[in-house]
Amino acid sequence: MKAIRVTAGHEAPQAKRSTAARVLTNPQAAICLAFLLGVTAFGALAGVIAPKGPNFTDLAITNAPPFTPGHLLGGDGAGRDMLARLAWGTHQSAIACAMILAVSVVVGMSSGLIAGFYRGKFEAVANFVCELFMSLPGVVLLIALYSLTGPNTAAAMGAYGLLIAPSYFRIVRGIVLGVRNELYVDAAKVVGLSDFRIVGRHVLWAVRGPVVIQSAFVLASGIGIEAGVAFLGLSDPARASWGVTLQNAFDNIYANPVAVVWPALLVSATIMAFILLGNALSDVLAASSRSVRLSPRRRREVQDAARPAPSAEPAPRAAGSSGNPPAPVDSPLALSIRGLRVGYPTDAETVREVVHGADLDIHKGEVHGLVGESGSGKTQMALAALGILPREAVLLGGSVFFDGADLLQDPKLMARARGQRIGYIPQEPMTNLDPSFTVGAQLVYGLRAARPMPKREARERVADLLRQVGIGDPKRVMGLYPHEVSGGMAQRILICGAIAPGPDILVADEPTTALDVTVQAEVLDLLRGLVRDRGLATLLVTHNLGVVADMCDTVSVMKEGLIVEKGTVDQIFNQPVHEYTLELLTSSRHVELMEAV
Repeated sequence: MKAIRVTAGHEAPQAKRSTAARVLTNPQAAICLAFLLGVTAFGALAGVIAPKGPNFTDLAITNAPPFTPGHLLGGDGAGRDMLARLAWGTHQSAIACAMILAVSVVVGMSSGLIAGFYRGKFEAVANFVCELFMSLPGVVLLIALYSLTGPNTAAAMGAYGLLIAPSYFRIVRGIVLGVRNELYVDAAKVVGLSDFRIVGRHVLWAVRGPVVIQSAFVLASGIGIEAGVAFLGLSDPARASWGVTLQNAFDNIYANPVAVVWPALLVSATIMAFILLGNALSDVLAASSRSVRLSPRRRREVQDAARPAPSAEPAPRAAGSSGNPPAPVDSPLALSIRGLRVGYPTDAETVREVVHGADLDIHKGEVHGLVGESGSGKTQMALAALGILPREAVLLGGSVFFDGADLLQDPKLMARARGQRIGYIPQEPMTNLDPSFTVGAQLVYGLRAARPMPKREARERVADLLRQVGIGDPKRVMGLYPHEVSGGMAQRILICGAIAPGPDILVADEPTTALDVTVQAEVLDLLRGLVRDRGLATLLVTHNLGVVADMCDTVSVMKEGLIVEKGTVDQIFNQPVHEYTLELLTSSRHVELMEAV
């Protein structure tokens, strides 16, 4: 078994592979690129393969079968060498593809950039033109164009490029609309960069990936449309191309049926190679925008090597490396996290550990605050307790005990507990509601998934809970879409969804971070009342010590993936022991003083 190195959190990660390296090491992309390079070389060496040209005629090889001496693929009905026709025809097919790609990219990208960045009347007109072009039947239009231009492949392919330019327009415009409002674009404007430089430096960088992927599909479309137009007899018969060769072979199919195979096979294989290459590029570029992931085999190897045998029961233990003191033996535990270790891959062979054997106990009826600076690992603890760590995360060890069972060792039990027995309040209310469905539809669907019941009963229960969380007109709110509610109301809706199934434990991850001060106070009052009335065991993840002082019974302080101190709120605020806890309290008081000034 090949060893996989697990590094400490402070160790610098290794450099990631470049996108080109990812493409070349992707088997599908590498095979497709090798084939397309072979086709390119086949066309480039046409003068060597067939020095007499594609139209040289030798009546002795008329309808000659393959492997005739000197003629690998045989001859066609006019006595021309099939291999020579295909080699020289690669030039014409390549020119057709280049024409389509150039026209569609130039027109589609430029109009998409302008429409997305400046918007206004140009965007409205461009949208109308694109919709008009996309409604036109491409092949029918090319046939009609033939009556004006004759067998002019360049004109026909240029016209087809205009027909598919809207695909680039829509892709580019959509991305630019998202990028133009980013803070780094505003910062570039503030420092005095011109619009041209902003688009060239920031916007084009964002659209490069989707444009490259789309170009692969456009090239595949170009091969097919050139072959189709030529097959219909709309190309210059004096110029060899794959489509013209296919048409000539099809006209003579009864005398020489094998001749059809070679151009059809070359056209089909090239189209397939471009399509598969586009799919591979999509996978590679999508992966490069995310954190590095280990393969399933590598993940099993590192977990088997790093994870110790699971504990038999969640018995509290004495303070160890994590600094977590033992809980009273007779104190009922709602949830117990033991020895949690979480890592993230930095490359295919190295995992960087970010949580180092942390312990955490949450008692029934207790509000337990988990505090620490950003990046300390507190959110990783909460996500591990819910079984929703990111896909690239590697669980290196530890247990999450609930009702005497280790949820991490039983995914089915975790799935049943999550949502039904363990509720979750995320920190970004607006992004955690699906914009495609009304608030009521989402709440009812989630409740019925956790607690099967008739739809009418679920709607009544949701309406009653919305009243309890402070929403005065629940029937109206249930019919609204997420964009029609405020941030504070959206957080109340998420709280309603978390408590609807009647959970025993509530995990709140920075529930007030995205809200203004007034709304924060309202939400905290709401949570305090719910916890008191329902007796919920609550894990409150936050960096706001004011919220901790107001809401929590006990506090765990986390630093660099370890619980460094734990105690009651009075102990932590009045008698802190660890140096890091003192720093947090000092910085918090300094911020409060500055705000007061």
